[in-house]
Amino acid sequence: MVNTKTLKLLSHPILALMLLTSINAVFATPSHAQAKKRRTTPRTAPARVFQSNTPASGILDTSYTLGGGDLIKVNVFEVPEYTGEYQVPPGGAINLPLIGSVPVLGLTTEQAADDIARRYARFLKRPIISVNLLSPRPINVLVSGEVTRPGGYSLSLQGGAGNAPGVQYPTIISAITNAQGYTLSADITQVQVRRRIGRTGEQLVSLNLQELLRTGRLPQDITLRDGDTIYIPRIANFNLASARNQASSSFAADPTRPRNVAVIGEVLRPGSYLVTSGATEAGANNPSNLPGITGQPTVMRAIQLAGGIGPRADVRNVVLRRQTRTGDPQNININLWQLLQGDIDQDTILQDGDTLFVATATDVNRAELTQLASTTLSPSKIQVGVVGEVKRAGPVDIQPNSTLNQALLAAGGFDGVRANSKAVDLVRLNPDGSVTKRVVKIDLAAGLNEQTNPVLLNNDVIIVGRNGLAKGGDTASGIINPVGGLLGVFRALFGI
Repeated sequence: MVNTKTLKLLSHPILALMLLTSINAVFATPSHAQAKKRRTTPRTAPARVFQSNTPASGILDTSYTLGGGDLIKVNVFEVPEYTGEYQVPPGGAINLPLIGSVPVLGLTTEQAADDIARRYARFLKRPIISVNLLSPRPINVLVSGEVTRPGGYSLSLQGGAGNAPGVQYPTIISAITNAQGYTLSADITQVQVRRRIGRTGEQLVSLNLQELLRTGRLPQDITLRDGDTIYIPRIANFNLASARNQASSSFAADPTRPRNVAVIGEVLRPGSYLVTSGATEAGANNPSNLPGITGQPTVMRAIQLAGGIGPRADVRNVVLRRQTRTGDPQNININLWQLLQGDIDQDTILQDGDTLFVATATDVNRAELTQLASTTLSPSKIQVGVVGEVKRAGPVDIQPNSTLNQALLAAGGFDGVRANSKAVDLVRLNPDGSVTKRVVKIDLAAGLNEQTNPVLLNNDVIIVGRNGLAKGGDTASGIINPVGGLLGVFRALFGI
């Protein structure tokens, strides 16, 4: 109500003008603190706002914006009945006394305080408002690309929260760790983080986590906010040395996790194998009791589990085919001959789903073949059969890449009385299931050669026949003693 004295003052033109100016100043001018806040914190989103098609920048906005799930306290100074705590609903609008619904989604606490003060200015003189974050909502992020388990993750805050000091927001490294680490095909020099800014803006930054591994320092602030999206692309040019270093980081994929890989081509037992780290005992993973199958799940370990390379293996041409998370397969060339010369980077760590292909050599170098036989690439032994007129007929264990002459000596040599020492039959089971048989002339003085002293393969069979004198004696014995003659044949064939 306007009293009589006020009406008299308003009737005077000059006094009325002065009074109206004072009233306007009281209601239109905020407090000094509120005015300073408005100057330093704009109502809208920060100036550095990017749309989704904007190139990546190097500085990530770290302002905390309100969203559904936050617990805040709105303080209305000198009006305690309007002060209260509010849980921001999913829609992002809180219901305040006198002014009703106020949307705070996507605003910082300072921006929310400014907006609320503007609304209260219609009813209160010089409203002073503050908004405090009491308990932040969970940090929900999406991790995609070259990680072990892409998907959405809810990350907890460490330490206190809101009024409790020492709250620590999760970092990009903790998000990658929750996704069980980046894969061996990840390009960690171009990790992309996409963040919502304000209500409509978006920011995209690129982080170089390789710099973090190299120096321990990162120029960007990589603490995460709710709604962030992390994408790790596939590396374009795979580098064996860098891959080995990256695999040892704490947020890489766990090297102790078993991984299924296929080993095909020129190995003793092509097939699928479960490659694990640590020592492998005899059993399904090590049927040949191969020694030294220890350490990380690498190319060498997989080849050893597959029984080792065959004599026709091209160790300079080993291809690791990897199916990446981004969908494009990746072919990695590996030179195991360089590994034998000391380049440990060639023994790269395997990933679940890898296929290891050992090519067939077009030209076999006999000197290299002998050298490879003494390495852990080759099986510790192979088994061939030597039957017929030898001193110890039956299966014989020999070193890989051994020759026919060596197998004959391992069987005790020819039976000097009965054996045909001029030629033997070599029977071989081919990879396609067919069987070949050829006559090999014997020259015990010859070195390794394909004509008279070939390299043997696993499961080859050498048949040493009878000489003419033995054949004639066996025929006569059969005529005189048919039962005894048949028994001799069975003994010769089956070793009974």
